Amino acid sequence: MQHVENSFIGANGVSLFVQSWRPETAPKAILVIVHGFGEHSGRYTNLVSGLVPQGYALYSFDLRGHGRSPGQRGHVDTWADYRTDVGAYLDGLSSYTQNGIPIFLYGHSLGGLIALDYALHRPQGLHAVIASAPSLGKIGISAPLLALSKVVSKVWPTFSMSSGLNAAGLSRDPAMVQAYRSDPLVHGMGSARLGSEIGVTQDWVQAHAADLRLPLLMIQGSADAITAPADSLRFYNNAGSPDKQLLLVEGAYHEVHNDVGHQQTIQNLADWINGHLNA
Repeated sequence: MQHVENSFIGANGVSLFVQSWRPETAPKAILVIVHGFGEHSGRYTNLVSGLVPQGYALYSFDLRGHGRSPGQRGHVDTWADYRTDVGAYLDGLSSYTQNGIPIFLYGHSLGGLIALDYALHRPQGLHAVIASAPSLGKIGISAPLLALSKVVSKVWPTFSMSSGLNAAGLSRDPAMVQAYRSDPLVHGMGSARLGSEIGVTQDWVQAHAADLRLPLLMIQGSADAITAPADSLRFYNNAGSPDKQLLLVEGAYHEVHNDVGHQQTIQNLADWINGHLNA
């Protein structure tokens, strides 16, 4: 396996941290991972160890204000910056698509919302979209933050407070919860502008679900207390994709890729990707 760390230029000339994990031979497909709120690209080692040996290459970057990328923690000036960042990153991988290697866009939680929004706006060049516990409605973070964000965003967009996210809801594996809590690159801060932008984007993505035409896989833990399964089901039922599947993992918490039994979940993901390589 080859692990490479680098950077690329996103919206407004910001340099964002990126890393990739590639098999020794030409990959069967590229999985581009967009991580969730408060975390970073280095927290997907279970996906790496499960998928790279099967011939898939994984690429990911730290969102602005997250991980090893610059910016105020948990802040974005405008949602369009996320969309531009993803587009710039995918443009850097265009040589793969030109050689016939398909690109699957995978987003988790906040990253799932970013991925679905991107796929609805710019599906060109994507083979399929995968949304893991996407943030599509009610989320398990501070209610005061969400309420304040709507009022404060226009006058003090960078105002920040703790999200109040309960790490115990991430996984049934205590070791994974502790790893999250002790990770120096993890943060729990969210700005007023980010909160308001999330709300607006959630409403837009849900309202435009019928416009999605790419193959779609949604993965959701049935016991997820951070992003409501009902909101994922609503999007899934309304999605216009003629090829779509919902993988509901019984009893799983928010991070299905880090939860008890993640090996089977990741294998189900690999099987779905494999079945769509030539779709």
